[in-house]
Amino acid sequence: MSAYFVASYTITNKDAYSAYLRQVGKTLMDNRAEVLVADYASEALEGSPAPVTVVLKFDSKEAAKRWYESPDYRAIVHHRLDNTVGFGVLCEEFVPRA
Repeated sequence: MSAYFVASYTITNKDAYSAYLRQVGKTLMDNRAEVLVADYASEALEGSPAPVTVVLKFDSKEAAKRWYESPDYRAIVHHRLDNTVGFGVLCEEFVPRA
C-alpha cells in the first residue's frame, strides 16, 4: 500500500535552507520516491497552513521510513528542520472498504 510524506512549513532562513534543496533530490531518487506536490505558495482555503506544501509518494510506509531514517537523509534533514517551522506526517493511502 502506498504511503505519503506530507510536509507543511514556513522557511525561516532561505539561504541555509537552500542546502537542503541541493541535496534532497538524490535521497528521493535513491529511495524511489515520487514528488507529487512541491508548492512554495500554497493557497489556504481553511485554517492557517504554512505556505510550503510538499507531498512525497512511497511504495509503502516502511519504504518512507527507510528514506527518512537513511544515513543520507539524516545527514541533510537538519538543513530543513533548522531553517523552517512546520510539520511532517506519514500516512497511508485511502483504500475504500467494499
